[in-house]
Amino acid sequence: MTADGARDVRAVVFDWGGTLTPWHTVDLAAQWRDFAAEYHVDEPHLRDDLAARIAAAEDAGWRRGRGDDHASARFEEILAEAGVVADDPRAVVAGAAYRRFWEPHTWTDPQVRPLWEALRDNGIRVGVLSNTIWSRDYHRGVFERDGVLDLLDADVYSSETPWVKPHPEIFRFAADRVGVAPEHCVYVGDRAYEDVHGPQAVGMRAIWVPHSDIPEGQQVAVDAVPDGVAHELLDVLDLVLGWRADAAPAADR
Repeated sequence: MTADGARDVRAVVFDWGGTLTPWHTVDLAAQWRDFAAEYHVDEPHLRDDLAARIAAAEDAGWRRGRGDDHASARFEEILAEAGVVADDPRAVVAGAAYRRFWEPHTWTDPQVRPLWEALRDNGIRVGVLSNTIWSRDYHRGVFERDGVLDLLDADVYSSETPWVKPHPEIFRFAADRVGVAPEHCVYVGDRAYEDVHGPQAVGMRAIWVPHSDIPEGQQVAVDAVPDGVAHELLDVLDLVLGWRADAAPAADR
């Protein structure tokens, strides 16, 4: 091992939005206006109130995630807090409009497939860990649509756990799912609090992708210094292979 305790990298786990998808600045209120327009298709006078209630419920959910417990939230729970039953036929139609709103912002960065192929060619497992209110099926459908699902060794979504990043348990859970101890994992993401401070707290290295214009209300001040910076996703490969070389026993060099 090197003086700084370098250890072999056996898995790289990625954030999703703003990392595997390029950052988009989105009018978050508009998503729920689209939902409400379909839900109250014949009652336009009720739309603004519904959109505001769901937006408030979603904001409260994310605020809980940034609190001390780092508790997760789910799409269906947010609707329920606003008085909407998720399997109501009107909500099903409205949910389709909501997903259409998000579709342009979900496309996978074209560097993902060559990066993941190169990592796997080097014997490094590939995982995803995302803070999200959306289901596993939704996210896996996005990866399948974009032709990268076959390269995933494991994927974890906060909507299927009790926690969101940066809770230590969600990183340990992701490491367990990818089959690699945390100290042999690298985490890649675009947010200092969730994606640098969080993984480093459980012994992972952290690579920061510094191009997201994260809204001030979503930021949490933290003194976190990434182990590496990737100005484009393919930079991750060079960083990871460099750490592997540093960790190699002298006889293997």
